[in-house]
Amino acid sequence: QVQLVESGGGLVQVGGSLRLSCAASGRTFSRYSMGWFRQAPGKEREFVAALTGITDITVYADSVKGRFTISRDNIKNTLYLQMYTLRPEDTAVYFCVAGDTSSVTSNKRAYTYWGQGTQVTVSS
Repeated sequence: QVQLVESGGGLVQVGGSLRLSCAASGRTFSRYSMGWFRQAPGKEREFVAALTGITDITVYADSVKGRFTISRDNIKNTLYLQMYTLRPEDTAVYFCVAGDTSSVTSNKRAYTYWGQGTQVTVSS
């Protein structure tokens, strides 16, 4: 069982930066593929970024490529999402996810565990 708790969301101006964190419980954190999804009001939940457990292979949504960086610290059992050059369309609730899979994927069905989410609001 894995529990995920996000933090670091907030209100930021256009062009600003934020770093989201996701604290994970469980002794086998390092083997899980992990990622971030987001959901804006009235829209479906969408993939943001993910990385594998051991090899740290990453994949990003086209909308965030070059602006967001996903990383993990397997000692601290923490996943990060560094976000730069934020835009109003990045406004959403951001969810941390984990899946017992060796592959990295944008398919939300691959991720068994989900956090409660943290709100990111980008003001123009």
